[in-house]
Amino acid sequence: MTSFPTRFPSLAGLAALAFFSLFCTGPATAENWDVVIVNGRVVDGTGGPARPAQIAVKEGRVAAIAEDVGPGRTVIDAAGKVVAPGFIDVHTHSENLPKLPVAENFLRMGVTTIVTGNCGSSKTDVAAFFKDLEELGISLNVATLIGHNSVRRRAMGGSLLRPPSPDQLAEMERLVDQAMREGAVGLSTGLIYVPGTYAKTDEVLALARAAAAHDGIYVIHMRHETAKIFEAIDELLTIARTAEIRAHISHIKLNGPTAWGQADRVLALLDEARAGGLAITHDQYAYDASSTGLAQMIPSETREGTRDDYLARIADPAEKAEIIEEMKRMREALGQKDYTYAVIARYRHDPELNGLTIPEAAKLRRGSDAIEEQVELILQIHAEGGGSAVYHGMNEADLKIFMAHPSTMVASDGGPRRLGEDLPHPRSYGNNARVLGRYVREQGVVDLEEAVRKMTSLPATVFQLKDRGELRPGAVADIVVFDPEAVSDPATFKDPHRYAVGFSDVLVNGVPVIADGKLQEVRPGRSVRRGE
Repeated sequence: MTSFPTRFPSLAGLAALAFFSLFCTGPATAENWDVVIVNGRVVDGTGGPARPAQIAVKEGRVAAIAEDVGPGRTVIDAAGKVVAPGFIDVHTHSENLPKLPVAENFLRMGVTTIVTGNCGSSKTDVAAFFKDLEELGISLNVATLIGHNSVRRRAMGGSLLRPPSPDQLAEMERLVDQAMREGAVGLSTGLIYVPGTYAKTDEVLALARAAAAHDGIYVIHMRHETAKIFEAIDELLTIARTAEIRAHISHIKLNGPTAWGQADRVLALLDEARAGGLAITHDQYAYDASSTGLAQMIPSETREGTRDDYLARIADPAEKAEIIEEMKRMREALGQKDYTYAVIARYRHDPELNGLTIPEAAKLRRGSDAIEEQVELILQIHAEGGGSAVYHGMNEADLKIFMAHPSTMVASDGGPRRLGEDLPHPRSYGNNARVLGRYVREQGVVDLEEAVRKMTSLPATVFQLKDRGELRPGAVADIVVFDPEAVSDPATFKDPHRYAVGFSDVLVNGVPVIADGKLQEVRPGRSVRRGE
Protein backbone atom coordinates (compact mmCIF):
# COMPACT_ATOMS: atom_id res chain seq x y z
CA MET A 1 0.00 0.00 0.00
CA THR A 2 1.29 3.47 -0.85
CA SER A 3 2.30 5.38 2.25
CA PHE A 4 2.17 9.13 2.70
CA PRO A 5 4.26 11.30 5.03
CA THR A 6 3.03 11.54 8.60
CA ARG A 7 2.42 15.15 9.57
CA PHE A 8 3.20 16.51 13.02
CA PRO A 9 0.22 17.88 14.96
CA SER A 10 -0.73 21.36 13.83
CA LEU A 11 -2.41 24.06 15.88
CA ALA A 12 -5.67 22.93 14.27
CA GLY A 13 -4.90 19.38 15.35
CA LEU A 14 -4.25 20.50 18.92
CA ALA A 15 -7.53 22.41 18.79
CA ALA A 16 -9.27 19.21 17.73
CA LEU A 17 -7.72 17.40 20.72
CA ALA A 18 -8.94 20.17 22.97
CA PHE A 19 -12.36 19.81 21.43
CA PHE A 20 -12.29 16.08 22.12
CA SER A 21 -11.27 16.67 25.74
CA LEU A 22 -14.01 19.21 26.22
CA PHE A 23 -16.80 16.99 25.00
CA CYS A 24 -15.58 13.55 25.96
CA THR A 25 -14.91 14.06 29.66
CA GLY A 26 -17.66 13.62 32.16
CA PRO A 27 -21.10 12.11 31.62
CA ALA A 28 -22.90 12.75 28.34
CA THR A 29 -26.20 14.61 28.56
CA ALA A 30 -28.91 15.51 26.09
CA GLU A 31 -27.44 19.00 26.02
CA ASN A 32 -24.04 17.69 24.93
CA TRP A 33 -24.78 16.09 21.55
CA ASP A 34 -26.53 17.52 18.52
CA VAL A 35 -26.80 14.12 16.80
CA VAL A 36 -26.27 10.58 18.03
CA ILE A 37 -26.05 7.58 15.68
CA VAL A 38 -26.80 4.26 17.35
CA ASN A 39 -26.92 0.53 16.53
CA GLY A 40 -24.69 0.78 13.45
CA ARG A 41 -21.44 -0.85 12.40
CA VAL A 42 -18.77 1.82 12.14
CA VAL A 43 -16.40 1.62 9.16
CA ASP A 44 -14.12 4.49 10.05
CA GLY A 45 -12.41 5.05 6.69
CA THR A 46 -8.93 3.86 7.68
CA GLY A 47 -9.39 0.39 6.22
CA GLY A 48 -9.70 -1.13 9.71
CA PRO A 49 -12.46 -3.67 10.42
CA ALA A 50 -16.05 -2.62 11.05
CA ARG A 51 -17.05 -2.47 14.70
CA PRO A 52 -20.25 -1.76 16.62
CA ALA A 53 -20.23 1.71 18.17
CA GLN A 54 -22.26 4.83 18.73
CA ILE A 55 -21.23 8.20 17.33
CA ALA A 56 -21.94 11.60 18.87
CA VAL A 57 -21.85 14.83 16.85
CA LYS A 58 -21.46 18.29 18.33
CA GLU A 59 -21.09 21.62 16.49
CA GLY A 60 -20.24 19.99 13.17
CA ARG A 61 -17.57 17.62 14.53
CA VAL A 62 -17.42 14.04 15.66
CA ALA A 63 -17.39 14.43 19.44
CA ALA A 64 -17.27 10.82 20.62
CA ILE A 65 -17.21 7.24 19.36
CA ALA A 66 -17.95 4.70 22.07
CA GLU A 67 -20.12 1.78 23.10
CA ASP A 68 -22.55 4.24 24.68
CA VAL A 69 -22.20 7.98 24.07
CA GLY A 70 -25.44 8.95 25.79
CA PRO A 71 -28.48 10.76 24.45
CA GLY A 72 -28.68 13.49 21.81
CA ARG A 73 -31.24 15.92 20.45
CA THR A 74 -31.45 13.96 17.18
CA VAL A 75 -31.03 10.18 17.20
CA ILE A 76 -30.39 8.15 14.04
CA ASP A 77 -31.05 4.43 14.36
CA ALA A 78 -28.56 2.67 12.08
CA ALA A 79 -29.59 -0.90 12.95
CA GLY A 80 -28.39 -3.29 10.25
CA LYS A 81 -26.46 -0.50 8.54
CA VAL A 82 -22.93 0.78 8.09
CA VAL A 83 -21.87 4.18 9.40
CA ALA A 84 -18.96 5.62 7.44
CA PRO A 85 -17.28 8.94 6.70
CA GLY A 86 -18.98 10.92 3.97
CA PHE A 87 -17.55 9.98 0.60
CA ILE A 88 -15.07 12.32 -1.14
CA ASP A 89 -15.26 12.48 -4.94
CA VAL A 90 -11.99 13.97 -6.21
CA HIS A 91 -12.95 13.98 -9.88
CA THR A 92 -16.02 16.03 -10.70
CA HIS A 93 -16.97 18.71 -13.18
CA SER A 94 -19.12 20.91 -10.97
CA GLU A 95 -18.54 24.45 -12.16
CA ASN A 96 -22.33 24.54 -12.74
CA LEU A 97 -22.94 24.09 -9.00
CA PRO A 98 -24.35 27.63 -8.65
CA LYS A 99 -27.23 26.49 -10.90
CA LEU A 100 -27.73 23.19 -9.04
CA PRO A 101 -26.51 23.94 -5.48
CA VAL A 102 -28.30 20.99 -3.87
CA ALA A 103 -26.46 18.43 -6.07
CA GLU A 104 -28.89 15.77 -4.87
CA ASN A 105 -27.42 13.12 -7.17
CA PHE A 106 -24.16 13.27 -5.18
CA LEU A 107 -25.85 13.30 -1.76
CA ARG A 108 -28.00 10.30 -2.68
CA MET A 109 -24.87 8.17 -3.21
CA GLY A 110 -23.20 9.31 -0.01
CA VAL A 111 -20.88 11.98 -1.43
CA THR A 112 -20.38 14.89 0.97
CA THR A 113 -17.26 16.53 -0.51
CA ILE A 114 -16.32 17.04 -4.15
CA VAL A 115 -13.26 18.33 -5.97
CA THR A 116 -14.02 20.21 -9.16
CA GLY A 117 -11.78 21.90 -11.76
CA ASN A 118 -10.62 18.64 -13.31
CA CYS A 119 -9.31 17.84 -16.80
CA GLY A 120 -7.84 21.32 -17.18
CA SER A 121 -11.15 23.17 -16.96
CA SER A 122 -11.96 25.37 -13.96
CA LYS A 123 -12.91 28.80 -12.79
CA THR A 124 -9.76 30.91 -12.89
CA ASP A 125 -10.91 33.30 -10.16
CA VAL A 126 -10.96 30.83 -7.29
CA ALA A 127 -11.74 33.42 -4.63
CA ALA A 128 -14.80 34.63 -6.55
CA PHE A 129 -15.96 31.05 -7.16
CA PHE A 130 -15.81 30.21 -3.46
CA LYS A 131 -17.47 33.50 -2.53
CA ASP A 132 -20.36 32.83 -4.93
CA LEU A 133 -20.89 29.34 -3.48
CA GLU A 134 -20.83 30.58 0.09
CA GLU A 135 -23.29 33.41 -0.62
CA LEU A 136 -25.63 31.08 -2.53
CA GLY A 137 -25.51 28.21 -0.04
CA ILE A 138 -24.61 24.67 -1.09
CA SER A 139 -25.51 21.25 0.26
CA LEU A 140 -22.06 19.64 0.14
CA ASN A 141 -18.43 20.67 0.50
CA VAL A 142 -16.46 21.87 -2.52
CA ALA A 143 -12.74 22.07 -3.22
CA THR A 144 -11.28 23.03 -6.59
CA LEU A 145 -8.24 22.60 -8.77
CA ILE A 146 -6.97 25.31 -11.11
CA GLY A 147 -7.30 24.16 -14.72
CA HIS A 148 -4.46 24.47 -17.23
CA ASN A 149 -6.82 24.81 -20.22
CA SER A 150 -8.72 27.66 -18.59
CA VAL A 151 -5.51 29.43 -17.59
CA ARG A 152 -4.05 28.94 -21.08
CA ARG A 153 -7.11 30.46 -22.78
CA ARG A 154 -7.09 33.44 -20.45
CA ALA A 155 -3.38 34.14 -20.91
CA MET A 156 -3.07 33.43 -24.65
CA GLY A 157 -6.32 34.70 -26.14
CA GLY A 158 -7.64 33.18 -29.38
CA SER A 159 -4.44 31.86 -30.98
CA LEU A 160 -3.70 28.61 -29.16
CA LEU A 161 -2.05 26.17 -31.58
CA ARG A 162 1.43 27.31 -30.56
CA PRO A 163 3.67 27.63 -27.50
CA PRO A 164 3.03 30.62 -25.25
CA SER A 165 5.33 33.62 -25.41
CA PRO A 166 7.57 34.17 -22.36
CA ASP A 167 5.18 36.86 -21.12
CA GLN A 168 2.16 34.60 -21.64
CA LEU A 169 3.81 31.72 -19.78
CA ALA A 170 4.65 34.10 -16.95
CA GLU A 171 1.00 35.16 -16.83
CA MET A 172 -0.10 31.52 -16.71
CA GLU A 173 2.29 30.90 -13.81
CA ARG A 174 0.93 33.98 -12.06
CA LEU A 175 -2.65 32.73 -12.46
CA VAL A 176 -1.76 29.32 -11.02
CA ASP A 177 0.09 30.94 -8.13
CA GLN A 178 -2.87 33.23 -7.42
CA ALA A 179 -5.34 30.34 -7.52
CA MET A 180 -3.20 28.34 -5.11
CA ARG A 181 -3.03 31.31 -2.74
CA GLU A 182 -6.83 31.57 -2.93
CA GLY A 183 -7.26 27.95 -1.89
CA ALA A 184 -7.03 25.69 -4.93
CA VAL A 185 -5.75 22.23 -3.98
CA GLY A 186 -3.64 21.81 -7.09
CA LEU A 187 -3.26 22.04 -10.86
CA SER A 188 -5.23 19.96 -13.37
CA THR A 189 -4.53 19.29 -17.04
CA GLY A 190 -6.67 17.83 -19.78
CA LEU A 191 -4.08 16.96 -22.39
CA ILE A 192 -6.58 15.55 -24.91
CA TYR A 193 -8.65 18.73 -24.90
CA VAL A 194 -8.21 22.00 -26.77
CA PRO A 195 -6.12 23.99 -25.92
CA GLY A 196 -4.20 21.78 -23.48
CA THR A 197 -3.47 19.25 -26.18
CA TYR A 198 -1.33 21.88 -27.93
CA ALA A 199 0.91 22.38 -24.87
CA LYS A 200 4.37 20.87 -24.71
CA THR A 201 5.70 19.15 -21.60
CA ASP A 202 7.90 22.11 -20.60
CA GLU A 203 4.84 24.39 -20.41
CA VAL A 204 3.00 21.99 -18.13
CA LEU A 205 6.13 21.51 -16.06
CA ALA A 206 6.41 25.25 -15.43
CA LEU A 207 2.84 25.37 -14.11
CA ALA A 208 3.34 22.21 -12.04
CA ARG A 209 6.27 23.95 -10.36
CA ALA A 210 3.99 26.90 -9.55
CA ALA A 211 1.53 24.54 -7.87
CA ALA A 212 4.30 22.59 -6.13
CA ALA A 213 5.51 25.81 -4.49
CA HIS A 214 2.29 25.68 -2.45
CA ASP A 215 2.44 21.90 -1.87
CA GLY A 216 -0.38 21.43 -4.35
CA ILE A 217 -1.09 18.26 -6.29
CA TYR A 218 -0.81 17.76 -10.06
CA VAL A 219 -3.90 16.01 -11.47
CA ILE A 220 -3.63 14.84 -15.06
CA HIS A 221 -5.99 13.64 -17.75
CA MET A 222 -3.18 12.07 -19.75
CA ARG A 223 -2.56 12.59 -23.45
CA HIS A 224 -3.28 8.94 -24.16
CA GLU A 225 -5.46 6.32 -22.50
CA THR A 226 -5.10 4.06 -25.54
CA ALA A 227 -2.31 1.71 -26.60
CA LYS A 228 -0.03 4.78 -26.35
CA ILE A 229 -0.70 5.10 -22.61
CA PHE A 230 2.91 4.29 -21.72
CA GLU A 231 4.10 7.41 -23.56
CA ALA A 232 1.64 9.45 -21.52
CA ILE A 233 2.77 7.87 -18.25
CA ASP A 234 6.38 8.70 -19.10
CA GLU A 235 5.38 12.35 -19.49
CA LEU A 236 3.52 12.30 -16.17
CA LEU A 237 6.48 10.79 -14.34
CA THR A 238 8.86 13.32 -15.89
CA ILE A 239 6.71 16.20 -14.67
CA ALA A 240 6.22 14.70 -11.19
CA ARG A 241 9.93 13.98 -10.76
CA THR A 242 11.22 17.28 -12.16
CA ALA A 243 8.65 19.52 -10.44
CA GLU A 244 8.90 17.50 -7.22
CA ILE A 245 5.14 17.38 -7.01
CA ARG A 246 2.60 14.81 -5.90
CA ALA A 247 0.77 13.51 -8.98
CA HIS A 248 -2.61 11.92 -9.55
CA ILE A 249 -3.99 10.23 -12.67
CA SER A 250 -7.61 11.01 -13.50
CA HIS A 251 -9.97 8.13 -14.38
CA ILE A 252 -7.28 5.53 -15.01
CA LYS A 253 -8.38 3.30 -17.88
CA LEU A 254 -7.41 1.48 -21.08
CA ASN A 255 -9.49 2.80 -23.95
CA GLY A 256 -10.10 0.73 -27.06
CA PRO A 257 -9.56 -2.96 -27.86
CA THR A 258 -5.98 -2.31 -28.94
CA ALA A 259 -5.13 -1.27 -25.36
CA TRP A 260 -7.06 -3.90 -23.43
CA GLY A 261 -5.30 -6.41 -21.22
CA GLN A 262 -2.43 -4.18 -20.09
CA ALA A 263 -3.70 -3.03 -16.69
CA ASP A 264 -1.11 -5.09 -14.81
CA ARG A 265 1.68 -3.60 -16.91
CA VAL A 266 0.39 -0.03 -16.29
CA LEU A 267 0.23 -0.60 -12.54
CA ALA A 268 3.68 -2.23 -12.47
CA LEU A 269 5.16 0.88 -14.09
CA LEU A 270 3.42 3.14 -11.55
CA ASP A 271 4.43 0.90 -8.65
CA GLU A 272 8.04 1.14 -9.81
CA ALA A 273 7.76 4.94 -9.76
CA ARG A 274 6.28 4.81 -6.27
CA ALA A 275 9.08 2.57 -5.09
CA GLY A 276 11.48 5.17 -6.48
CA GLY A 277 10.01 7.86 -4.25
CA LEU A 278 7.27 9.46 -6.35
CA ALA A 279 3.85 10.00 -4.77
CA ILE A 280 1.49 8.78 -7.50
CA THR A 281 -2.18 7.91 -7.09
CA HIS A 282 -5.16 7.46 -9.42
CA ASP A 283 -8.93 7.49 -9.46
CA GLN A 284 -11.51 5.49 -11.36
CA TYR A 285 -15.23 5.34 -12.06
CA ALA A 286 -16.90 1.94 -11.90
CA TYR A 287 -18.12 1.63 -15.50
CA ASP A 288 -16.65 0.25 -18.72
CA ALA A 289 -17.75 3.32 -20.69
CA SER A 290 -16.44 6.88 -20.63
CA SER A 291 -18.11 10.15 -21.55
CA THR A 292 -16.84 13.37 -23.08
CA GLY A 293 -17.52 15.71 -25.99
CA LEU A 294 -18.33 14.42 -29.45
CA ALA A 295 -15.61 16.77 -30.65
CA GLN A 296 -12.98 14.33 -29.39
CA MET A 297 -13.58 12.21 -32.49
CA ILE A 298 -12.37 15.13 -34.65
CA PRO A 299 -8.62 15.97 -34.86
CA SER A 300 -7.70 18.73 -32.42
CA GLU A 301 -6.00 20.84 -35.11
CA THR A 302 -9.28 20.90 -37.01
CA ARG A 303 -11.01 22.47 -34.00
CA GLU A 304 -8.46 25.21 -33.33
CA GLY A 305 -9.74 28.76 -33.55
CA THR A 306 -13.27 30.01 -34.16
CA ARG A 307 -16.34 28.31 -35.52
CA ASP A 308 -15.76 30.11 -38.82
CA ASP A 309 -12.23 28.68 -38.95
CA TYR A 310 -13.66 25.20 -38.49
CA LEU A 311 -16.36 25.71 -41.12
CA ALA A 312 -13.75 26.92 -43.60
CA ARG A 313 -11.65 23.81 -43.03
CA ILE A 314 -14.45 21.34 -43.62
CA ALA A 315 -15.62 23.34 -46.64
CA ASP A 316 -12.23 22.97 -48.34
CA PRO A 317 -12.21 19.61 -50.21
CA ALA A 318 -8.50 18.97 -49.73
CA GLU A 319 -8.52 19.85 -46.02
CA LYS A 320 -11.67 17.86 -45.45
CA ALA A 321 -10.13 14.79 -47.09
CA GLU A 322 -7.17 15.05 -44.68
CA ILE A 323 -9.53 15.43 -41.73
CA ILE A 324 -11.49 12.33 -42.73
CA GLU A 325 -8.30 10.34 -43.20
CA GLU A 326 -7.05 11.37 -39.75
CA MET A 327 -10.39 10.36 -38.22
CA LYS A 328 -9.90 6.95 -39.81
CA ARG A 329 -6.43 6.65 -38.25
CA MET A 330 -7.87 7.63 -34.87
CA ARG A 331 -10.51 4.85 -35.11
CA GLU A 332 -7.93 2.29 -36.15
CA ALA A 333 -5.68 3.24 -33.25
CA LEU A 334 -8.56 2.41 -30.90
CA GLY A 335 -9.37 -0.82 -32.72
CA GLN A 336 -12.84 0.44 -33.73
CA LYS A 337 -14.19 -0.21 -37.23
CA ASP A 338 -16.88 2.46 -36.98
CA TYR A 339 -18.60 4.65 -34.34
CA THR A 340 -21.01 2.08 -32.94
CA TYR A 341 -19.23 2.43 -29.60
CA ALA A 342 -20.30 6.12 -29.30
CA VAL A 343 -23.81 6.96 -28.03
CA ILE A 344 -25.04 10.54 -28.23
CA ALA A 345 -25.77 11.86 -24.72
CA ARG A 346 -26.49 15.51 -25.39
CA TYR A 347 -27.12 17.25 -28.70
CA ARG A 348 -29.15 20.38 -28.02
CA HIS A 349 -29.59 21.16 -31.74
CA ASP A 350 -31.43 17.86 -32.29
CA PRO A 351 -32.27 16.16 -28.96
CA GLU A 352 -34.15 13.37 -30.76
CA LEU A 353 -30.73 11.86 -31.44
CA ASN A 354 -29.92 11.55 -27.74
CA GLY A 355 -29.52 7.87 -26.85
CA LEU A 356 -28.68 6.74 -30.39
CA THR A 357 -25.34 5.39 -31.53
CA ILE A 358 -23.60 7.41 -34.22
CA PRO A 359 -24.57 4.82 -36.92
CA GLU A 360 -28.20 4.87 -35.72
CA ALA A 361 -28.26 8.67 -35.78
CA ALA A 362 -26.65 8.76 -39.24
CA LYS A 363 -29.26 6.33 -40.53
CA LEU A 364 -32.08 8.47 -39.10
CA ARG A 365 -30.80 11.87 -40.24
CA ARG A 366 -28.71 11.11 -43.31
CA GLY A 367 -30.47 8.02 -44.64
CA SER A 368 -27.49 5.69 -44.29
CA ASP A 369 -25.28 4.27 -41.56
CA ALA A 370 -22.28 3.95 -43.89
CA ILE A 371 -19.02 5.07 -42.29
CA GLU A 372 -18.88 8.09 -44.61
CA GLU A 373 -22.26 9.28 -43.32
CA GLN A 374 -21.21 8.66 -39.71
CA VAL A 375 -18.21 10.94 -40.24
CA GLU A 376 -20.36 13.60 -41.91
CA LEU A 377 -22.76 13.53 -38.96
CA ILE A 378 -19.94 14.00 -36.46
CA LEU A 379 -18.59 16.97 -38.42
CA GLN A 380 -22.11 18.41 -38.70
CA ILE A 381 -22.79 18.09 -34.97
CA HIS A 382 -19.63 20.04 -34.16
CA ALA A 383 -20.62 22.73 -36.68
CA GLU A 384 -23.99 23.05 -34.96
CA GLY A 385 -22.68 23.68 -31.47
CA GLY A 386 -21.39 20.26 -30.52
CA GLY A 387 -22.59 17.74 -27.99
CA SER A 388 -21.42 14.92 -25.78
CA ALA A 389 -21.38 11.15 -26.00
CA VAL A 390 -20.94 8.01 -23.94
CA TYR A 391 -18.13 5.85 -25.33
CA HIS A 392 -18.29 2.08 -24.76
CA GLY A 393 -14.59 1.47 -25.20
CA MET A 394 -13.32 -0.18 -22.02
CA ASN A 395 -12.92 -3.69 -20.65
CA GLU A 396 -14.32 -4.76 -17.27
CA ALA A 397 -11.40 -7.11 -16.62
CA ASP A 398 -9.01 -4.14 -16.72
CA LEU A 399 -11.43 -2.10 -14.61
CA LYS A 400 -11.33 -4.69 -11.83
CA ILE A 401 -7.54 -4.84 -11.81
CA PHE A 402 -7.30 -1.06 -11.45
CA MET A 403 -10.01 -1.06 -8.78
CA ALA A 404 -8.23 -3.61 -6.60
CA HIS A 405 -5.03 -1.57 -6.44
CA PRO A 406 -4.56 0.19 -3.07
CA SER A 407 -3.70 3.54 -4.69
CA THR A 408 -6.94 3.77 -6.70
CA MET A 409 -9.68 6.08 -5.40
CA VAL A 410 -13.36 6.00 -6.33
CA ALA A 411 -14.40 9.09 -8.31
CA SER A 412 -17.32 9.70 -10.65
CA ASP A 413 -16.07 12.12 -13.34
CA GLY A 414 -19.62 13.45 -13.04
CA GLY A 415 -21.34 16.62 -11.99
CA PRO A 416 -24.59 17.95 -10.51
CA ARG A 417 -27.52 16.70 -12.58
CA ARG A 418 -31.06 17.87 -13.20
CA LEU A 419 -33.48 14.95 -13.32
CA GLY A 420 -34.59 14.14 -16.87
CA GLU A 421 -32.21 16.49 -18.68
CA ASP A 422 -30.31 14.90 -21.60
CA LEU A 423 -29.07 11.30 -21.44
CA PRO A 424 -25.86 11.55 -19.39
CA HIS A 425 -23.52 8.83 -18.18
CA PRO A 426 -25.08 7.11 -15.13
CA ARG A 427 -21.90 7.60 -13.11
CA SER A 428 -23.18 10.95 -11.80
CA TYR A 429 -26.01 9.08 -10.06
CA GLY A 430 -24.61 5.68 -9.20
CA ASN A 431 -20.83 5.53 -9.05
CA ASN A 432 -20.27 4.97 -5.32
CA ALA A 433 -23.33 2.76 -5.02
CA ARG A 434 -22.12 0.64 -7.94
CA VAL A 435 -18.78 0.02 -6.24
CA LEU A 436 -20.47 -1.00 -2.98
CA GLY A 437 -23.13 -3.13 -4.66
CA ARG A 438 -21.60 -4.70 -7.73
CA TYR A 439 -17.90 -4.80 -6.89
CA VAL A 440 -17.99 -5.27 -3.10
CA ARG A 441 -21.14 -7.24 -2.30
CA GLU A 442 -21.64 -9.17 -5.54
CA GLN A 443 -18.15 -9.74 -6.93
CA GLY A 444 -15.78 -9.20 -4.00
CA VAL A 445 -13.23 -7.23 -6.01
CA VAL A 446 -12.47 -5.29 -2.82
CA ASP A 447 -13.88 -5.72 0.67
CA LEU A 448 -16.20 -3.20 2.30
CA GLU A 449 -13.61 -1.55 4.52
CA GLU A 450 -11.17 -1.14 1.64
CA ALA A 451 -13.85 0.31 -0.64
CA VAL A 452 -14.76 2.87 2.02
CA ARG A 453 -11.07 3.76 2.47
CA LYS A 454 -10.85 4.42 -1.28
CA MET A 455 -13.81 6.81 -0.96
CA THR A 456 -12.73 8.58 2.22
CA SER A 457 -9.33 8.66 3.94
CA LEU A 458 -7.29 7.97 0.79
CA PRO A 459 -8.65 10.99 -1.13
CA ALA A 460 -8.66 13.15 2.00
CA THR A 461 -4.99 12.37 2.68
CA VAL A 462 -3.76 12.77 -0.90
CA PHE A 463 -5.72 15.98 -1.59
CA GLN A 464 -4.95 17.28 1.92
CA LEU A 465 -8.56 17.81 2.97
CA LYS A 466 -7.92 18.25 6.65
CA ASP A 467 -10.04 16.45 9.26
CA ARG A 468 -12.14 14.71 6.62
CA GLY A 469 -12.28 11.12 5.42
CA GLU A 470 -12.21 9.43 8.85
CA LEU A 471 -14.57 8.90 11.74
CA ARG A 472 -12.63 9.89 14.83
CA PRO A 473 -13.15 12.44 17.59
CA GLY A 474 -12.38 15.92 16.29
CA ALA A 475 -12.99 15.08 12.62
CA VAL A 476 -15.54 17.01 10.60
CA ALA A 477 -18.89 15.23 10.91
CA ASP A 478 -19.43 14.31 7.27
CA ILE A 479 -21.17 10.97 7.75
CA VAL A 480 -23.11 8.49 5.62
CA VAL A 481 -25.38 5.67 6.80
CA PHE A 482 -26.16 2.91 4.30
CA ASP A 483 -27.44 -0.65 4.11
CA PRO A 484 -24.65 -2.77 2.59
CA GLU A 485 -27.16 -5.43 1.53
CA ALA A 486 -29.45 -2.97 -0.26
CA VAL A 487 -27.11 -0.37 -1.73
CA SER A 488 -27.31 -0.36 -5.53
CA ASP A 489 -27.22 1.82 -8.64
CA PRO A 490 -30.49 1.64 -10.61
CA ALA A 491 -29.21 4.28 -13.05
CA THR A 492 -28.38 2.73 -16.43
CA PHE A 493 -27.05 4.01 -19.74
CA LYS A 494 -30.57 3.98 -21.21
CA ASP A 495 -32.23 5.28 -18.03
CA PRO A 496 -29.58 7.29 -16.18
CA HIS A 497 -31.76 9.67 -14.14
CA ARG A 498 -32.30 7.38 -11.16
CA TYR A 499 -30.90 8.07 -7.72
CA ALA A 500 -28.80 5.50 -5.88
CA VAL A 501 -30.64 3.47 -3.25
CA GLY A 502 -29.62 2.14 0.14
CA PHE A 503 -28.42 5.42 1.67
CA SER A 504 -30.76 6.37 4.51
CA ASP A 505 -28.90 9.24 6.18
CA VAL A 506 -26.21 11.70 5.11
CA LEU A 507 -24.69 14.42 7.30
CA VAL A 508 -22.66 17.33 5.97
CA ASN A 509 -20.71 19.28 8.59
CA GLY A 510 -22.87 17.65 11.26
CA VAL A 511 -26.20 18.58 9.66
CA PRO A 512 -28.52 15.89 8.24
CA VAL A 513 -29.08 16.61 4.53
CA ILE A 514 -30.68 13.20 3.94
CA ALA A 515 -32.72 11.97 6.92
CA ASP A 516 -34.43 8.58 6.82
CA GLY A 517 -34.19 8.70 3.03
CA LYS A 518 -35.71 12.18 2.68
CA LEU A 519 -33.90 15.25 1.33
CA GLN A 520 -33.83 18.06 3.87
CA GLU A 521 -34.19 21.74 3.04
CA VAL A 522 -30.79 22.72 4.40
CA ARG A 523 -27.51 23.71 2.77
CA PRO A 524 -24.70 23.21 5.28
CA GLY A 525 -21.94 22.73 2.71
CA ARG A 526 -18.92 25.00 2.49
CA SER A 527 -15.92 25.81 0.35
CA VAL A 528 -12.86 23.77 1.29
CA ARG A 529 -9.65 25.66 0.64
CA ARG A 530 -6.25 24.02 0.45
CA GLY A 531 -5.03 23.14 3.92
CA GLU A 532 -8.38 23.82 5.60
